[in-house]
Amino acid sequence: MKIDHSLGLCIDAALKLSPNHDERPDPADISGIIIHNISLPPGEFGGDDIEALFLNQLDCDAHPYFDQLRDLRVSSHLLIKRDGEMIQFVPFSRRAWHAGQSNWQGREKCNDFTIGIELEGCDDMPFEDAQYHRLAEAIQCLCHHYPKLNYERITGHEHIAPGRKTDPGPFFEWDYLRQLLD
Repeated sequence: MKIDHSLGLCIDAALKLSPNHDERPDPADISGIIIHNISLPPGEFGGDDIEALFLNQLDCDAHPYFDQLRDLRVSSHLLIKRDGEMIQFVPFSRRAWHAGQSNWQGREKCNDFTIGIELEGCDDMPFEDAQYHRLAEAIQCLCHHYPKLNYERITGHEHIAPGRKTDPGPFFEWDYLRQLLD
């Protein structure tokens, strides 16, 4: 994986720019990585509903679950699909809208200083090996390019918004990810 630092873009990812982002308060303070999971509809994989959500193009009448997403404006920097395909929605230099109300190590507003990485998945099913390998590759590259990032600055959405969020969930293998990073 390679990053064009001047653009904040991953050269190896498909690019689908989301309108759901804004300026970081301090663009030099990229100091954390938040891992999420998402599937739309819940528990179903494949298709382009996740991309449509991040692009504000989701047909909210296409599935009963989507009605609650009608006015939602969210994004992530990266999405890693089940087969390892990676899509970038927001340049790393910009603030993606992925964490919501959050607190990590005494700092609120985690969107301000983190990179959000979504894995296509859900809380109650294992993730694919291809996803772990692509995630490890992305983390290694990000840590190389952003000096405040390191392998200790990675956490799950569930850890920064406990009681509100549960992802990446109990099936996410933190130990396996650490092995791949070593």
